[in-house]
Amino acid sequence: MQPIERVNDFVVRFANVNGSGSASANRLFAQSILRMGVPATPRNIFPSNIQGLPTWYEVRISEAGHLGARGGTDLMVAMNPQTWDKDVAGIEPGGYLFYDSTRIVRNLREDITVLGVPLTEICNREYQDPRQRQIFKNIVYVGALSALLGIDPEVIEALIAEQFRSKEKLIAPNRHAMHLGRAYALQHLPCPIGLQVHRADAVGERIFLEGNNAAGLGAVYGGATVAAWYPITPSTSLAEAFARWCKRFRTEADTGQGRYAIVQAEDELAAIGVAIGAGWNGARAFTATSGPGISLMQEFLGLAYFAEIPAVIFDVQRAGPSTGMPTRTQQCDVLACAYASHGDTKHVLLFPSDPHECFEFGAAAFDLAERLQTPVFVLLDLDIGMNERLCAPLAWDDARRMDRGKVMTATDLDGGREFGRYLDVDGDGIPWRTLPGTHASKGAFFTRGTSRDEFARYTEEGPAYQRNMERLLKKFATARHYVPAPVRHDAAQPTRFGAIHYGSTAPAMEEAMELLAAQGVALDVMRVRAFPFHDDVIAFVREHDRVFVVEQNRDAQLRTLLTVEGEIDPAKLVRVLHYDGTPITARFIAGAIADQVDAAKIVPLRKAVP
Repeated sequence: MQPIERVNDFVVRFANVNGSGSASANRLFAQSILRMGVPATPRNIFPSNIQGLPTWYEVRISEAGHLGARGGTDLMVAMNPQTWDKDVAGIEPGGYLFYDSTRIVRNLREDITVLGVPLTEICNREYQDPRQRQIFKNIVYVGALSALLGIDPEVIEALIAEQFRSKEKLIAPNRHAMHLGRAYALQHLPCPIGLQVHRADAVGERIFLEGNNAAGLGAVYGGATVAAWYPITPSTSLAEAFARWCKRFRTEADTGQGRYAIVQAEDELAAIGVAIGAGWNGARAFTATSGPGISLMQEFLGLAYFAEIPAVIFDVQRAGPSTGMPTRTQQCDVLACAYASHGDTKHVLLFPSDPHECFEFGAAAFDLAERLQTPVFVLLDLDIGMNERLCAPLAWDDARRMDRGKVMTATDLDGGREFGRYLDVDGDGIPWRTLPGTHASKGAFFTRGTSRDEFARYTEEGPAYQRNMERLLKKFATARHYVPAPVRHDAAQPTRFGAIHYGSTAPAMEEAMELLAAQGVALDVMRVRAFPFHDDVIAFVREHDRVFVVEQNRDAQLRTLLTVEGEIDPAKLVRVLHYDGTPITARFIAGAIADQVDAAKIVPLRKAVP
């Protein structure tokens, strides 16, 4: 079979052992592609144990700018004997296998090109220390790949210098290891191979950023001063990022005094309690967690909803239920967050699609929480949160001011304004509140989780309870006008088919649209960015005969929300579900939709609801 020949458009996958020190070398490889001016999207697929189990690192290289997972591997760097058969089987026909030829291997395919470099032999000859042999082996294969793919070695040298600038003595040894691999490949292998990296100018001004890091910075810019959290994969790095950014931006230069509080609580229940308490007291506060933490927080979330206390919850979703697959990605907490707690509750959800929106929504969530006096969820997932991705540069308007919502001051109270903590004065369902200590004798109220009247007085009278619950529903309807609007892309020609997606499905969906267009499938596409749904979302569904709802969970959770909250005929909403823990791919989406469209040409469709 003819070997694959592509320039700036292929997928490299590294198969390693967790704990082998490969992560920094693999990241160095991805960064070198970016420095060549070619967009690259790495994804780290790692186990939930500390070390010893298989780990993979995939780099999508795409000058066209496709940032989603494509599916398939063009070049497999097979460094783990445990996963050899699976890794070799995943190579595209005509692809390439790079391996450590010190070891004898079996089960090689005839339709791939095999590239062997005796990495262990080289390192055993060069280094005496066992740990050095393992660590530098990773750099040696990066050097060999640079020769095979045509990557400028000066780019890698510069990255090594940056990576070890605080430990200068490590720069020369790492450069030496890189050149060991490069020299061997140039002397013994056909360089370059059919997969090549050529310099380009396709990265532009975009930045390379992890979603959790961006969300932590967004919380700082959004005015958060209190974070309470309990460590849980994959949200821990968000809280840690917030701490780093606070140290930089919320610390007095002259005294070194921090203007923030970060509490590592004893569990998730305590963490949300701290955040709610701080929010009640007037601080902007949040917690960061994942699905199991959301499960523990249910009762406190109901209190915050019913007592109308602002708080922000960053939920970096992973595969569940129970412990599930804690280092795999899913979008499986949508319903758990939308209706968190017992009784009739509805919560505001934000769905960022990349690090830029993680920053943007991370800041906006605090305005929304205070404006609406309620918990607000920012739903990331592991694919966005723990992987670096190219995105538009972060921007902030220095003239922007925090929106504290409806807060009565002492002047308001002295001016004779009537205060009832749960009075709907403006007809939007949002009452006015006071902060503790606002006035010596006015504006006080008792915060409770039990039923009360408009003036916060305890009552179990049915009409008072019902008025309050209906006002909360009105407030939720008001939220539609404040949350981020959906983003819509229409096909070049009229079509009766639409697709809805959200969050981390965005880059794969964008590429799938191109694949479908090449097959003659026209599709209008809408990316939902928040719940409650904007009116445009429901209108979009009603405009089309069938709408594909693309999501990464088993039970079609966003589709359920659309059906229930939009009162939409379920037959119009077609499930496109991917939930094996790996990121959804463009090939999967395009294949699933194309199959359904073909079927729809035979099976009569229901007419659109007017």
